[in-house]
Amino acid sequence: MKRVYVSVINDLVTDQRVHKACLSLQKAGFEVRLIGRRMRSSPAMPERPYQCTRMRLVFEKGPLFYLEFNFRLFLFLLFRRFDLLLANDLDTLLPNYLLSRIKRKGLIYDSHEYFTETPELVNRPFVQGTWKLLERSILPRLKEMITVNESIAELFRQKYNIKVHVVRNIPPRLHLNESRTKAELGLPEGKHILVMQGSGINIQRGAEELVQAMQFVDRSVLMIIGGGDVLPVLKQMVTEHKLEEKVLFFPRMPFDQLMQYTRLADLGFTLDKNTNINYRFSLPNKLFDFIQAGVPVIASRLPEVMKIVDEYQIGTYIDQHQPAHIAAVINRSLSNKSEMQRWKNNLSFAAPKLCWENEEKILLNLYAKYA
Repeated sequence: MKRVYVSVINDLVTDQRVHKACLSLQKAGFEVRLIGRRMRSSPAMPERPYQCTRMRLVFEKGPLFYLEFNFRLFLFLLFRRFDLLLANDLDTLLPNYLLSRIKRKGLIYDSHEYFTETPELVNRPFVQGTWKLLERSILPRLKEMITVNESIAELFRQKYNIKVHVVRNIPPRLHLNESRTKAELGLPEGKHILVMQGSGINIQRGAEELVQAMQFVDRSVLMIIGGGDVLPVLKQMVTEHKLEEKVLFFPRMPFDQLMQYTRLADLGFTLDKNTNINYRFSLPNKLFDFIQAGVPVIASRLPEVMKIVDEYQIGTYIDQHQPAHIAAVINRSLSNKSEMQRWKNNLSFAAPKLCWENEEKILLNLYAKYA
């Protein structure tokens, strides 16, 4: 059996895209080992049908963190036998590329976003320039790569003249072994449930304005589930505006547990701002989580998101990121019961089409070249 090492710089517990890729590699006939990191705050790793290695690092953020991780990853791979490497995002690509050349083995690169244009980099020209140098030094030398939607794929094609496969970050069909009630999950009865979720609840994703909007939304509770750099700001806002009974925070959790909460929501939110290339062309996996959970969507008007919402008619949009405007869209949507029911009916048609069982066929065809 051929051996593949899959590397990702984040915690392994909640990264569903990487988990699905590992399962698809197994289906393609590979022996799989996933490599990532373990932070001090990391939850326990659930049982996986493939091998996992979680590296404990001295540094958890900043330049020294990236240097340490890449150096440790290089050493780890240097002394292992493998037939294929799968690097997830630009921050794992260098050691994978070097080892693929040294050992003359296959390399697949999966870019989960347009990394060099993330908001964390656009205002830091030296750091951004370093990542851009790395990208343009390696990508033209790759035969092919994977990314998350057609808009980002076209950017890479035009810039580096390489073949780019599109594999959207879509969850599998939702089959929960049990369905927990609001009471069992500590959610209030008799109130509308709203949800914003994800492992990257960061700046410029509309979370701050959504929290402020809850001042003007009655008989509703907003669940914020996951992690991200803006969470401390959100919690401070909740305290300042006395919204403790309207906004509830939940930590990152395994996908099946997350979907127990998501499926109880009346509306889900994807509110990324059009402030940088990465967000402009984003297609968040939470959008597809909402579809599988049967939850109508309120979204910002970004091209890739609009393709899905418009085609399947599963929600509506905000036109600006003012809290009062967001609240007005929420109140209008919740009060229009016939429209809400139409969206939910359409979601039942969208879910069987927009599922991983269909999307992974692209990956299986790609992996077959290396099997």
